[in-house]
Order: sequence, then C-alpha cells, then structure tokens
Amino acid sequence: QLQLVESGGGLVQPGGSLRLSCTASAGSTLDGYSIGWFRQAPGKEREGVSCISRSGGSTDFADSVKGRFTISRDNAKNTVYLQMNSLKPEDTAVYYCAASPFDVWVLMAHQYDYWGQGTQVTVSS
Repeated sequence: QLQLVESGGGLVQPGGSLRLSCTASAGSTLDGYSIGWFRQAPGKEREGVSCISRSGGSTDFADSVKGRFTISRDNAKNTVYLQMNSLKPEDTAVYYCAASPFDVWVLMAHQYDYWGQGTQVTVSS
C-alpha cells in the first residue's frame, strides 16, 4: 500500500513562495506513479492544482495557478515538488498529493488512488 507524505506548508505573506514536497513512506516508491496536487479551502470543494506524468514529461495546471506554480519530480529522491510563487490569499488551503498507477496528467481526483494527509498553506499578511 503506497503511503504519501506531504511537507513544506506554512504561513507566508502575499507574494511569497513555498515549495511543497510529496514523498513516499519508507519501503515505497513514487516511481511508476503519476502524481497530482489538489487543495481544499474551508467551505469549498477540493480542486486540482497540478499534476505530472510518470516520466515527468507531461504536466497540467489549473488556470488559477498557471504562471505561478511549477511541478517537478526527482525519482532518485523519490519526491515530487510543487513550487508555488507569487502566492495569493486565495491560495490558502490544505494541499494534498495523490498518486495514480496509470500514466495520467489530469486534474480529476477520481483518477488517483492514493492520497496523503495534507499540508496547510496559509497566505496572509
């Protein structure tokens, strides 16, 4: 059973940056999985933020984060990164990473079988 762990969340001022990491628990590997990042703000539905294919060659982003967020993966480090720049208060949410055993790069939650516990991102002055 693949277990995912997110890290890197925190409190940041508007315009600031954070880098989220998604790793697999000991004994597991992200190699062979497509990874998606999703977020959920209080009182709102979960939304897809970004995703990356198994090879890392294909990515997708929500319109709301295009040009500000990037996604990458380092299979040697067993980690997928979400670099978030020019953060806005509306980016405040719990961010989750999710994994799919299929080579997908779509922002649809039902395509992903494994989910982490989430990391809180708060953008506020």
